Amino acid sequence: QVQLVESGGGSVQTGGSLRLSCAASGFTTSTVCMAWFRQAPGKEREGVGLMSKYGLTDIADSVKGRFTISKDNAKNTLYLQMNSLNPEDTATYYCAARLDLCGGWAPSRYQYWGSGTQVTVSS
Repeated sequence: QVQLVESGGGSVQTGGSLRLSCAASGFTTSTVCMAWFRQAPGKEREGVGLMSKYGLTDIADSVKGRFTISKDNAKNTLYLQMNSLNPEDTATYYCAARLDLCGGWAPSRYQYWGSGTQVTVSS
């Protein structure tokens, strides 16, 4: 059974940092595309970062230079390091997996989702 479990969310002040983790089970992270998405109240879900099974990464322009995506295949875990956080980063952050090559940022292309972890940035 495929399962994705996010952790590491919380409340920080502007300029702070958080590292999110996504523990995967039911498949190995070295064989799938994995991604982080976020959704703020009243807004659509948007892609933040993705990593292919080959280790290639892409980061959304809105967070480029501040967020880094990484993966530990031995731990079957995906990470999102978030630095220089600001209130616009406040959202629920979701981990997702696609059992194929990465297909871009459309949420509909990802078959598996975690339940999300809340990130709140105060000014």
